[in-house]
Amino acid sequence: MMTESPFKPHFFEREDESPDALFYAQARLLVHIDDHAIEAARRLYGEVLPHGGAILDLMSSYKSHMPPELAWTRLCGLGMNEEELRANDQLTEYLVHDINAAAALPFRDDEFDGAVVTVSVQYMTKPLETFREVRRVLKPDALFILTYSNRMFPAKAVRIWRALDDRERAGLIAAYFKHAGGFGEVRMEDRSIESGSGGDPLFAVWARKE
Repeated sequence: MMTESPFKPHFFEREDESPDALFYAQARLLVHIDDHAIEAARRLYGEVLPHGGAILDLMSSYKSHMPPELAWTRLCGLGMNEEELRANDQLTEYLVHDINAAAALPFRDDEFDGAVVTVSVQYMTKPLETFREVRRVLKPDALFILTYSNRMFPAKAVRIWRALDDRERAGLIAAYFKHAGGFGEVRMEDRSIESGSGGDPLFAVWARKE
């Protein structure tokens, strides 16, 4: 059941309001978090995602950070740059799609066993619409998990994300789940791996489709 949204349009303004397709037109064949944060994401995905399932990698790019032991039957990447997606050797398929321009996802209802967004939630300008679409394409009781760190392209991150600290951002994602509706209990965890050298943190927020 959806609740009245507390979010105002200006919360999702960005310093750079040019079309995202222009910003992401040049391929960035690199990772956006360090090795410790990548390993933290792999461990978490291995713990909570179903083995042998069909997984949606939303806002995907050059790497998906999935542990091979998940043995997925399908890993569908949906992102902004075709060269990056084509170079991602974990994907079984990919689609170029701008969720900020068109929130509707090109998939059937109840199609996926799980969905992830890896270090990209800060760029969603229509998060409630996106969360509702993810819920639609997930099977009942399937998990939607979002991980984030403290890195970003500041000009493309939404205003409300930039105004919060790392732990407050977990509450923001939890509010997205709540106000999108149709998800169960939200879990929030700091999954950072201590490196001793001040590396990138890794936080996670997830819930299941009711």
